[in-house]
Amino acid sequence: MSNLSHTIRRFNRFELKYLVTLKEAEIFKKALRAYLLKDEHGNGDGRYSLASLYYDSPDFRCYWEKVDGIRLRRKLRIRRYESGPTLTAETPVFVEIKQRLDRVTQKRRVILPYREALLLCNQRQYPENVAPQDEAVMDEIYAYIWQYNLRPVSIVRYDRQAFIGSEYDLGLRVTFDTSLSYQVHQLALHEEASSLPMLPADRVVMEIKVNERIPYWLTEMIAAHNLTMIRVSKYCRSIEKANGWASTFAYPTISAI
Repeated sequence: MSNLSHTIRRFNRFELKYLVTLKEAEIFKKALRAYLLKDEHGNGDGRYSLASLYYDSPDFRCYWEKVDGIRLRRKLRIRRYESGPTLTAETPVFVEIKQRLDRVTQKRRVILPYREALLLCNQRQYPENVAPQDEAVMDEIYAYIWQYNLRPVSIVRYDRQAFIGSEYDLGLRVTFDTSLSYQVHQLALHEEASSLPMLPADRVVMEIKVNERIPYWLTEMIAAHNLTMIRVSKYCRSIEKANGWASTFAYPTISAI
């Protein structure tokens, strides 16, 4: 994921999430390989690691918007793909606003050197030399930080294996996230991780991401494997685990949870 120069800055999509066992995930991946390709941005098997530093207001406005089911809600994060070289001040990272409007997930993001991303999000210093195509998103991020007094509250890490649609299913993406962990101290991506597990070690969060509608063959495959859709936010889960709050995460009925 080191070459970000051609990355899409804005997109809308639908996201469906499932919680499965490691065994169920491997069986489902085997079936998917007849239709999808491994993500070329990962290693040879479409695998890479992610770390996201999330921001929220002092009263956890972003968390409560999700819990309360607010129709239009946003959150801010700095995201790094960790499969590349060691993180330095000049390493490019994403600064993203992830927005949910009804069932549609929208992302708007800019790419900044890690040092500038921290200056923007932690110290509210507007970057110099912003590319014209990024000015509107940068202005939105800057205003959002000031408006809600955002500050870093959680880091979420996990390993991902991703599959993408062929020319017949453009925009389709299926991911499998394992080893999910969180931390609420040492809230900087360049510091040594002190993460705690977010889910049981044998659980996988599978996500299906599409631009418009799920292909018929995939809905048939989901039904054949008896998968149940869940509602889960990795960020919200991290805050609940850290604070001992009642979980908004509903496990599907699979054994040995």
